[in-house]
Amino acid sequence: MPGGALAEPLTTVPYADGDRARRVSLRYLNLFRLILAGLFLVAGRELGLGDEAPRIYQLVALGYLGAVLALGFPDAARRLGFERTVALQVVIDVIALSLMMWLSGGYRSGIPALIMVMLAGAGLIAEGRMVLFTAALATIAVLIENTWRYVGGRHSVDFLQVGIFCAGFFGIAVVARLLAMRAQANASLAAERGAALAKQQAVNEHIIRDMRDGVIVVDARGRILHANPQAVDLLGMMHTRADGLEGLALGDLDAAFEPMLQPAAAPGAGVDGRLLRVGPGGRLIHCRAVAGEAGSAAAGDTLLYLTDYEDIQRQLQQIKLAALGRLTASMAHEIRNPLSAVTHAAELLREEKRGEMQARLVRIINDNARRIERMIRDVLALGRREQAIPEPVTLATFVGEVIDARVFRAADELPLYAVDIDPALTLAMDRAHLYQILDNLLANATRYCSGRPGAIRLWAETLPGERIALHVQDDGPGFDEAVRAHLFEPFFTTHPKGTGLGLYIARELAEANDAELELANAGPGAHLVLSARIHP
Repeated sequence: MPGGALAEPLTTVPYADGDRARRVSLRYLNLFRLILAGLFLVAGRELGLGDEAPRIYQLVALGYLGAVLALGFPDAARRLGFERTVALQVVIDVIALSLMMWLSGGYRSGIPALIMVMLAGAGLIAEGRMVLFTAALATIAVLIENTWRYVGGRHSVDFLQVGIFCAGFFGIAVVARLLAMRAQANASLAAERGAALAKQQAVNEHIIRDMRDGVIVVDARGRILHANPQAVDLLGMMHTRADGLEGLALGDLDAAFEPMLQPAAAPGAGVDGRLLRVGPGGRLIHCRAVAGEAGSAAAGDTLLYLTDYEDIQRQLQQIKLAALGRLTASMAHEIRNPLSAVTHAAELLREEKRGEMQARLVRIINDNARRIERMIRDVLALGRREQAIPEPVTLATFVGEVIDARVFRAADELPLYAVDIDPALTLAMDRAHLYQILDNLLANATRYCSGRPGAIRLWAETLPGERIALHVQDDGPGFDEAVRAHLFEPFFTTHPKGTGLGLYIARELAEANDAELELANAGPGAHLVLSARIHP
């Protein structure tokens, strides 16, 4: 068979979606057959068909219409099977059109063009060798009809044109079949990718639903598009809104979120995490904003990741309590040394009669007693962190009070401080916590500064998002990269008599007040920055 070499590549594997597409195509092809059969029967004579044998033509047209009606109903495909029904319809098409061509004057009647249309439809619906079989059947029918005319001598026959028609039968059938195979392959690939996408989407939804952090998606207008159950729970809305947070304005939900959306306007940009107190219960959460990538489906949207900071604090508290056990052993040694010095100084004080030596021994006792008290205070602060009670604090006045308290203990410190703070700046912090933070920062600054007048500078500035930054900078040697990496870690110290808890506790207290304590990158000496909320 001439088409045998092409038969194998045209064989295809049935696809579930491909079968549905073939059935739809067959439905439209049957509608075309029905219109064509009715046109042959009603207006065939007016179109110049069947001139050589009108009675036989009417019988063929009537029989073709009956076959189309009989095989065009869905019951036929259920009784005979889809493949058999398609094959039977194509064979009937070729035979009926070939008979009409024979009764209408041969290939000049235009019937071969209709045969090509039927072969194209067969190529889209039929499978495997059936496509080549119908093309071969049409070719044989046209060649037999024209050979009969040539032998009978009734009309002249242009075999070149007939040959072009026959080649066209095979060409159209093969091209239509290849297109159908490509469409089926694309439909199968689309179905597979759709199933994979649906599965991946289900997995993503399951992950987002069950993850411990809250996720909120906000559009460019500040409206909430999606929020997982953890976000609803973290905001304290689980029992007040059973339908979730979708459709609400994020700013109306809690005004603390508004600064998180403004800096994240650039695509792909993110906002460093901030501690916020949100929701009806004032829950402390860590919030991080990320803008959607440009060109993606999330372009213009902002993703907010919410982490329960109170839960993190509870975990850190457990870590601290475990660390206290390790600290106890070292504390025994650290306390023993100043206690020995105090005991020895007390014995000498009992025997000493000179006033100058007595004053020196008293100073030794007081210094070591304060050292013991400081170590115990740091350990207690590590073990428990009291709940912050924010209140309005006039920054310039408060800084002056802290400096006065330090100067009262050491009068020689007064020339060291250079303060430049606007008296109108007022921040919201717990006064006791702020005092402990500033006292620790100033103690470190006085320990490492040069000792010249103005060696310690304090100034303040306002920041975006209703925040104030207090800068404390000394002119000392500063910190190298190795020290900067561990500066806020517990028990890390560069001072031989330090506990390594001062800056760690200062940062802990800052975070409890929705503030941040950071080491600035630029500038000489040690430069620490405390940023807190402006009091409304």
